[in-house]
Amino acid sequence: MAIAANTSPVERIVRWAARLMTGIALAYLVLPLAAIVPLSFTSGTILVFPLPGWSFRWYADFFENPLWTSALARSVAIALVTMAVATALGTTAALGLHGARFRGKALIVGVLVAPMAVPVIITAVALFYWLSALGLVGSYAGLVCGHTVIALPYVVITVLAALQGLDPSLPRAAAMLGAAPLEAFRRVTLPMIWPGVAAGALFAFCASFDELVITLFIASPQQRTLPRQIFSGVSEAVTPTVTAAAVVLGIVSIGFMLATELLRRRAARQRGVS
Repeated sequence: MAIAANTSPVERIVRWAARLMTGIALAYLVLPLAAIVPLSFTSGTILVFPLPGWSFRWYADFFENPLWTSALARSVAIALVTMAVATALGTTAALGLHGARFRGKALIVGVLVAPMAVPVIITAVALFYWLSALGLVGSYAGLVCGHTVIALPYVVITVLAALQGLDPSLPRAAAMLGAAPLEAFRRVTLPMIWPGVAAGALFAFCASFDELVITLFIASPQQRTLPRQIFSGVSEAVTPTVTAAAVVLGIVSIGFMLATELLRRRAARQRGVS
């Protein structure tokens, strides 16, 4: 309260202006998405406002239609495999980079996180030609490889951030006491960085679960994930079932993002305590 009382009028104006701009930005991003929710409960067959009535018929159609349920199950299965692969590779890469001192380290980190900055269409085209040469286009292995490329940066960044709060003397002490590297990681390092590893895994799941462009390039017509099925529903025959599927997709993604935020806060508290 004393700090707030000592702030100048200009600082208070800047603070309130920043809050106002943040609110406008959030409204700009969220309101178009929020419009989908009431449309998913329409009793009609056309996406119009005002709604002719309220109904759960399109959610029933989503969960009873094998076309949609199989797409949802396929998305979850691919995202789980991608999460496991990306978490293992990303955690290993972060452990190798943490504390290392060599020329080119920044370049390697930049290459690992490049898929976050490169337009996804460029990544998709490059993956298509590369996986075509390997004969993996149209296979689940190729689809997991493509999703892992875009999920891996999230794990690397999150685990590297968690490793910043790790006391480097602890793994060395475990090694001096005779612990093998794998045992030292399992008993000392992992218990201290597990919130960061778990958060990276959830990020990887969300990145794969929501991915569309790479799926369009790599997957076969039979490998329809939920985002691809929504895309087909919008481009071929628009029905309110598409909005119900979009709401389900959003709920799953938001749930995982909230879990990620809880893990991030837990990791921050651990770093503060240590």
